[in-house]
Amino acid sequence: MRWFWIPEWRIQPGRSSRQHLIAFPACNLVVEPGSVGLAGPTTGCSYRDLTGTGWAVGALLRPAAVPHFAADPAALRDAYQPMDLPVLHEQVCRAMTGPGDRQTRHRHAVDAFAAWLAGAVPPPNREALLANAMAEAIDSDPTIRTVEDAGVRLRLSARSLQRLAGRYVGLPPSTMIRRRRLQEAAERLRTDPDTSLAAVAADLGYSDHAHLANEFRSVLGLTLGTYRRRVSETT
Repeated sequence: MRWFWIPEWRIQPGRSSRQHLIAFPACNLVVEPGSVGLAGPTTGCSYRDLTGTGWAVGALLRPAAVPHFAADPAALRDAYQPMDLPVLHEQVCRAMTGPGDRQTRHRHAVDAFAAWLAGAVPPPNREALLANAMAEAIDSDPTIRTVEDAGVRLRLSARSLQRLAGRYVGLPPSTMIRRRRLQEAAERLRTDPDTSLAAVAADLGYSDHAHLANEFRSVLGLTLGTYRRRVSETT
């Protein structure tokens, strides 16, 4: 996995909290009090309305782990598939509802989840490791702006990248690259709400502000201004 994430909430009766999400182009294995599910790669912006009291423990999976849970991750785009994993569910729930403060419970939940994954998922083969390297390069290298850039970095053909992304991610590499750039733009707006949109576009290699705005709207389904306003309302 790349990392674990654990939201825990307590909302007053009769109220709800809408959480807007721009997720990584990857699969998440998620344990909740009543279920375990596999969330596939997303192609747009999504949200979840939180009510009452609850929690979730999620693992953002590296590509190499994905075929163990989904033979065709592309079929899970923007979808959530229940998983029959009773041992994982029992161990994580026991940790999250056990004694100790929040930090202690979260640490025990992560330890239980990680131990289960280590025992359940076989060691990756060479192709799976190559898929991990592809995702890591695309996610971390801002100079990769096209599939050709990724191919040069990884010394792979565009066809090889397409095959790896299809089997291990469920999205084309071009979509992965576009999503990373838009996530960077969204992160800038969250951390520096007063920043100039033109400056963000220039820093991320867009030809102009309009190009970034059009891509943000077409891919995520909302304008930069709307996203900035929602973020400010949430914080």
